[in-house]
Amino acid sequence: MLIAAEKEEDMTKTRLTTVTRLQGNNRALKEGEVTLPDYELAFEEVSPLPKAFRRMVREGAYDVSEMALTTYICAKAHGAKITGIPVFLVRDFHHKSMAKSAAAGIDNPKDLEGRRVGVNRGYTVTTGVWARAILAEEYGVDLSKVTWARSDDEHVADYVPPANVEELGGEGRLEDQLLRGEIPAAVGLPAKGEGLAPIIENPFEAGLAALKATGLYPINHLVVVRDDVLEAHPGLATQLFNAFAESKRRYVAALKAGQLGDLTGVDKVHDAVREVMDDPLPYGIAPNAGTLERLLAHVFSQGIISEKPDLASLFAKEVLELVG
Repeated sequence: MLIAAEKEEDMTKTRLTTVTRLQGNNRALKEGEVTLPDYELAFEEVSPLPKAFRRMVREGAYDVSEMALTTYICAKAHGAKITGIPVFLVRDFHHKSMAKSAAAGIDNPKDLEGRRVGVNRGYTVTTGVWARAILAEEYGVDLSKVTWARSDDEHVADYVPPANVEELGGEGRLEDQLLRGEIPAAVGLPAKGEGLAPIIENPFEAGLAALKATGLYPINHLVVVRDDVLEAHPGLATQLFNAFAESKRRYVAALKAGQLGDLTGVDKVHDAVREVMDDPLPYGIAPNAGTLERLLAHVFSQGIISEKPDLASLFAKEVLELVG
């Protein structure tokens, strides 16, 4: 594969095709307030963002890309030539990411056992993985006793799901089937719409309580780089880490100072997390090792990977010790 990043004769910086969705912690980088010493990030906008994940996994379409964490772990296990940078762009509480039909007769999460439960998009989608992890960890749900009906295929084309995962089928979108009561519950999407209810009551408060009690603060997205690009550009991983970290620090400082105006839903999560940890978006392996190992355990137990990799093997060697 040819390296897309080529240094043009009239430029002093190497251009890198890059995809990352705009939000507070990468705004300064995307808007040019923060730059890399030797590289120019040529941002491409992809909507919806998961299309970029699929293209990066299957085609190596970009030099640098935001990617869902479980997609990356699965892709790496299937030989994808990409490597992670421990820049964790997206985190969220996922007690909210489970919905039920109000008429389904599900009084508590254990009632999901023996049922056919929808999965928004693929079985390997990170939000769904975390939702199932919460069901297993906090509510004792035996995930093997649930039939998981996915509404789309996986980003990693070679992935084969466990025997208790099947196609949704039926008429219309997962949300439509849930609203009509044709499927009793689903993970990977919130309870929006009349006739739906959250599987876990007061989900935001439940997510914050889980953070305080057990440190559960799910990571959803990280940054990955094509291996050939990393090999051709020693030091790139460090420059990327430092630039993303500086952009994030500016965002967190503004959040703490009350300078953001109307807070988005994402901002509100970060602000709530500050009750527990001063930096709601720590980058680097060391401050996130517990969460990463926790996710790897669930990715393994849910049948997404056949063996757990060493955590360090998922990240570029030159950034293993960096924290930002």
